[in-house]
Amino acid sequence: METAAQGNLTRDEMESRRLLAADDLQRGLSQSQVARKFGVSRTTASRWHRALSGKGLEALRKRRAPGRPSRLDAEQLRAVAEIYRAGARAAGFESDRWTTARFAEAIHAKFGIRYDPDHVGRIMHRLGLRARTRKRRSLVDVLYGSRYSPNTVLSRPEISPTVA
Repeated sequence: METAAQGNLTRDEMESRRLLAADDLQRGLSQSQVARKFGVSRTTASRWHRALSGKGLEALRKRRAPGRPSRLDAEQLRAVAEIYRAGARAAGFESDRWTTARFAEAIHAKFGIRYDPDHVGRIMHRLGLRARTRKRRSLVDVLYGSRYSPNTVLSRPEISPTVA
């Protein structure tokens, strides 16, 4: 199994990985070898081994996902992505800038499902509609640099002269 980009595995792929690891554990590979082979921590390999020893292969099969099921089905999620790509103006807003509040309104208008704007942001990210944004630098940081940097504007002698 390829170990690259395993942070984005589906539930089926994770189950497949666990079952392949179980096969290797049963054939005598050590937990450390299994961890390296499948790109997981030794703690995870140990948990798989313990589950396999205790309850067998069934303990490594996928179970129903915890949490509330999505209120939008797969077809509706595709339609949500199309709404986003068409732009906010096409959804009836005065400008083409999407905000999470606007997007929540558009989803409610189309499907009658209300989402909190914070959750809409997670939906947008999960659908690949926007990247997570980094925290913006404050005006003070932009003008003066980091407060930990010795080369800030405030350290210039004409602003804060050294006491002799």
